[in-house]
Amino acid sequence: MKRSIAAIAAAALLAASVSGATEQPPARISTAMPRPSFEPASSGPFSPTSVRSRLRPLGPGAPAWAHRLYRRSIRVLVALTDPRSGAMIAGARDGWDYVWPRDAAAGAIALEAAGLHPEARRVAAFLGGLDLDAARFHPSGEPTPGRPEAGDGAGWVRAAERATGLSGGPSGGDWRDRQDYGENVSGDLLGNAIAAGAPASEIRTRFLTPRGLVREAGGDCLDSAAAWAATVFPRRGLRPAVRRTLLALAGESTRYGIPPIEGWTPGQVWTAPTAWSAWALVALGARRAADRLLAELHRAETPAGTLPERLDARTGRPTSTTPLAWSHAFAILALRARYLERR
Repeated sequence: MKRSIAAIAAAALLAASVSGATEQPPARISTAMPRPSFEPASSGPFSPTSVRSRLRPLGPGAPAWAHRLYRRSIRVLVALTDPRSGAMIAGARDGWDYVWPRDAAAGAIALEAAGLHPEARRVAAFLGGLDLDAARFHPSGEPTPGRPEAGDGAGWVRAAERATGLSGGPSGGDWRDRQDYGENVSGDLLGNAIAAGAPASEIRTRFLTPRGLVREAGGDCLDSAAAWAATVFPRRGLRPAVRRTLLALAGESTRYGIPPIEGWTPGQVWTAPTAWSAWALVALGARRAADRLLAELHRAETPAGTLPERLDARTGRPTSTTPLAWSHAFAILALRARYLERR
C-alpha cells in the first residue's frame, strides 16, 4: 500500500537528501570553490577566457554581493561540467558526482540565461541523449543503479532543450506513482505533475488546498516546487495558487532560507528551493518576499562564496555537499530575474 508523506518517520526525513546520497554527511564538509572535475578547456566553450568575455552581467542596480554570487555560481557550473561531453555533475563529492537530469537541466537553463549559449547547448545535448530510465547517471551516460526514474526528469530535459534551441517538444513523461525531487517516496506528486505538463485544472484538483499547493493529494505540506509553475513550466492558471504557496513559505523562512517542503528534515533548510522560490516571486511581482529570500540565500553562502545543498537552520553550518550545482543554477536565475541587465 502506498505510504503518505505524513507517515514517513522523522528519522527517514533526517536521512533524506534532495540531490545527493541518502546517508548522513560526515561532520567535515569542504566548502571551497571546486577545481575542475574534468579536463579543463583551454579555449572555446567552458574555457575561463571565453566564459568571461561572453558572460551577461547583472544590471547596475545589483548589490556587490549579488555580482559576486552570480560570477561564482557560473564558475561552479563550469567546474562541474565536462567541457567535451556536457555532462554536469551535481557536486564534487562521492555520492553526488553523478548527473541528475533535473539538476543538470537547471544548469543548462542558467548558462543560457547568462549568455553562455554553446555551454548550455552542450549540457542540454548530453541530457537529450540519455535514456531516462534511472534517477542519476555516470558522466559517461550510463545509468546508476539503485534509484528509480523520477517523474520530473523528462520534463526538465525537454525544458533545457527548449531553452537552448534544441528539439525539446512537450514536457510529457510518466509522472504518476513516481519519486520526485525529494527522492524519498513514490506517488502522484506536485513537482512531477508540473514538470510533466499536467493541465492546470488537474493540478488544482489534486493539489490545491486553501493554504496553497501541497506535495500530494490529501496532504497538507506546502511544496516549494509550486514555484516551477511560474518559471520553467509556466501555467497562467496556477499563478494565484503559486503566489499564495510561496508567500506562505517565505513568511516562515529562517535566517538561511526555507526547506523544500513544509515539515521536511526538521532543523535544516535548502538553498535550491530558497533560490527557485525567490525567482518565482520576482516573476509574480512579489519583490519584497523575493528580496527576503535572496538575503537569506546570501546569508547561506560559505566564506568561500559557495552554496551548500542544505544548512543547519539555526547556525547556518553546511550539512551537505558544498557547492551544489543545482543551488548555484537557481541562484543565477533568481539574480538575473531580480537584477535585470539594462542595455
